[in-house]
Amino acid sequence: MAATALCALGAAASASAATDVQQAQSENWSGYVSGTGQPTQFKSVSGSWVVPTAKCTAASQPTYSAFWIGLGGAGNTQALEQTGTESNCTASGSASYYAWYELVPKAPVRVALPVSPGDHISSKVTVEGTSVSIWLSNETTGQTFSKTLTMSNPDVSSAEWVAEAPSQCDGSVSNCTPLPLTDFGTMQFTSASATDTAGHTGPISDPEWAATAVTLSPGASSMGFDGASFDPTGGSGGATPSALSSDGSSFSVSYSGDGSASASGGSGYGYGSSGSGYGDGGYGYGSGGYGYGDGGYGYGSGGYGYGDGGGYYVIPGVSSAGGGTWIIIG
Repeated sequence: MAATALCALGAAASASAATDVQQAQSENWSGYVSGTGQPTQFKSVSGSWVVPTAKCTAASQPTYSAFWIGLGGAGNTQALEQTGTESNCTASGSASYYAWYELVPKAPVRVALPVSPGDHISSKVTVEGTSVSIWLSNETTGQTFSKTLTMSNPDVSSAEWVAEAPSQCDGSVSNCTPLPLTDFGTMQFTSASATDTAGHTGPISDPEWAATAVTLSPGASSMGFDGASFDPTGGSGGATPSALSSDGSSFSVSYSGDGSASASGGSGYGYGSSGSGYGDGGYGYGSGGYGYGDGGYGYGSGGYGYGDGGGYYVIPGVSSAGGGTWIIIG
């Protein structure tokens, strides 16, 4: 998630037919994107997944992973409407799980929907004009969250189903570094579909829009939008999407510990959700600490948050002076 930044997915290898899946690489996204490079405008996106277990061990630094669906953010745009869950690890080896939504360029918001590993989550994002509706349901517990917000210029040019590693940026998106990805094993997206503004509903592979499989590969070419730049030496751990199911509505994403995941085709770029949640009563964490609340504050291992509504999460031990270091999701 990003306060004011995404990165373009970029051009992928051409396909011989509309139903063929194109390939792209990213430093922080793994999953599928529909509509890239097409005139399609989407109205909604939906999907389900099981919250993966974070495989946490004591380490020198925290790790992060996020799983989400969304509209926009796959092109040269500063807007993205998304919602999902996180499976993160502190440096001490403790796991944390939560749900969130974000309407970029606003900060992400943690929502009051408890989630645990193994919970089945269903989600939908709908955009009508400047109205954005977020819906999350924990099918395991029976609890739901929904909210309708106003956004001045939402992006509806693409639909996404993504597993992501977050990034940290020093002061601005001109100096960003992907963070270590949590080992989440293998997770699966199911019941994935999108509806365009003409009212047509279809799966990821629907011939009405192009589908692109995105592999998270640390060191992949960065194609940041509006001057955004990524350190190709940052981050660790990769992730690879499987082929789509026969009906085009399901796939899995598998973690790769050595970051060797790769895909053929163009070196596209995705820049969307993950990391730690923050914003309006939201949270950020790392090394046992977290910041939250209006104005933001925090504790634990030198970590603290700042800014309105919890602001951005500051990496533990890094001063917030001069813009500080912050984690972006989506």
